[in-house]
Formats: sequence, structure tokens, C-alpha cells
Amino acid sequence: MGLAQALIAFIVVGLPLIVACSIVTSMLRHREKKMELEARIAEAQAARQGEHDLRLEQRVRVLERIVTDKGLDVSDEIERLRGPAKHEERI
Repeated sequence: MGLAQALIAFIVVGLPLIVACSIVTSMLRHREKKMELEARIAEAQAARQGEHDLRLEQRVRVLERIVTDKGLDVSDEIERLRGPAKHEERI
């Protein structure tokens, strides 16, 4: 097999194989980056949901305390929790 035949064999077999391997490698890197970004997005959404759940839990606790505390006037407590501006308007 001469040099020319070896060169032709490399061009016909070797180059397409090298190109195919680089394309597959590139696709795998892209897929890995995409999965990393999706994981980060999921973490951020979970954190936001956790914060939201915590705020809701705190509000429910306040409402439970208001309802179960017999010594408080419920409407006054609700107005107090709304803030000073709302409470002052009522007076």
C-alpha cells in the first residue's frame, strides 16, 4: 500500500471519524451544560417555593393565634397586623 493509498484511506475513513467524534463530544458537552442549568433553575424555584411556604406558615400561625386567643378583639388585631397606616385611618 503506497503513500497515496494510505492518504486516501485516511481522508475517506479517518477524517469523517474524527469529525463525527468531535460532533458527538460537542453535543454531549451541550447536553451536560443544559442539565446543569436546569438543575440550577430547579434549585432556585425550590428555594422560592420554600420561602413562600415559610411566609404562608407564619401567616397561618398568626391567624391561629388570633382565633384561639380569647382575650383579643379579632378585628383590632387584624387591623394592627395590616400596619399603622390602615389602623390610623380607622380611628
